[in-house]
Amino acid sequence: MEGLRFPLRDPPPAAALRARLRDFLREAGRDWTPEIRARSWMGFSREFSLAVGREGWIGMGWSRDYGGHDRSAMERLIVLEELLAAGAPAGAHWIGDRQSGPLILRLGTEEQRRTLLPGIARGELAFCIGLSEPDSGSDLASLRTRAERVPGGWVLNGRKLWTTFGHLCDYMIALVRTSPAPEKGARHQGLSQVLVDLRASGITIRPIRDLTGEEAFNEITFDDVRLPEDALIGQEGAGWAQATSELAFERSGPDRILSSYPLLAESVTALRDDPAAAEPLGREVARLWALRRMSLSIAGMLEDGEDPVRQAALVKDLGNSYEQALPGNLRRMADMDTMPEEVRRMHAYLTQVAPTFSLRGGTREIMRGIIAKELGLR
Repeated sequence: MEGLRFPLRDPPPAAALRARLRDFLREAGRDWTPEIRARSWMGFSREFSLAVGREGWIGMGWSRDYGGHDRSAMERLIVLEELLAAGAPAGAHWIGDRQSGPLILRLGTEEQRRTLLPGIARGELAFCIGLSEPDSGSDLASLRTRAERVPGGWVLNGRKLWTTFGHLCDYMIALVRTSPAPEKGARHQGLSQVLVDLRASGITIRPIRDLTGEEAFNEITFDDVRLPEDALIGQEGAGWAQATSELAFERSGPDRILSSYPLLAESVTALRDDPAAAEPLGREVARLWALRRMSLSIAGMLEDGEDPVRQAALVKDLGNSYEQALPGNLRRMADMDTMPEEVRRMHAYLTQVAPTFSLRGGTREIMRGIIAKELGLR
């Protein structure tokens, strides 16, 4: 079916790049605990992101005029794969590199590009995304956070919920209402994206403690927050189209299939001499390889300037299901009490956090709705 095509793409030969990455990660990760590696890109370390920036591995595809490195999208994907495979705590630069930076590069003003992109590429600036809100669920069009024009800028009021790393970041790009929706059925109109300096007066950030005791998610309240005139990203009123296009970058990457990879790799090593585990482990690896080919295809389409919304939604749905099921599948094929400590600790952590994998970036139900709509099935 044309609507779900996945053109075959291969990563470029990159033995030297992978070797350099692995040497770098081996040195950087000498003291990473199993729990840090299991967090994968949900680990937040500014020190690590600064080191990655010094190597030129953030903003790889951006112009050198904006702090980038003029590398290909496929080379960037290789870097992402190696970071995820190592379980690197890349969260301080992940969102800026993955979607906020590309959004600014594509739609930002020249001043925004020159002010923000070099800092992201150096690993100095951390970004978060302001989408979800209390009482809105996954229905983003019902959001109520508003930015109203005033002399010299905007005034922002409202709340955002489940904001990843909001308490640790420098900036948020928020989807907000800048004019009333004209009528029922047109709620997507009147939305815009604005840049919010999280150090501004009037912002309250409340971390949300999860099952593991960590506080990666946040509720952020805006009370008469003054934003400058140039806080607008892109075109006023075009926020819905901009945000949904941006989400293709968020939903298609290897972080949607490799969040559990360090556990799989350690389990393969631990069970290599167990004949009973060979077949179920082989199935897990084969599924991962198929998902990787799909992710490579989407990276190629993005590099070619296409907008693979439906493909990204499909890969996110399948990838989340895969990485979410992995801890339970491993538990059924092996006695965890007899596994090495590294595996047991990773497994314990991922068992607790895996239910969140299908929530971040849009729920499974939302993804399937997007796929159905894009294919004309509803």
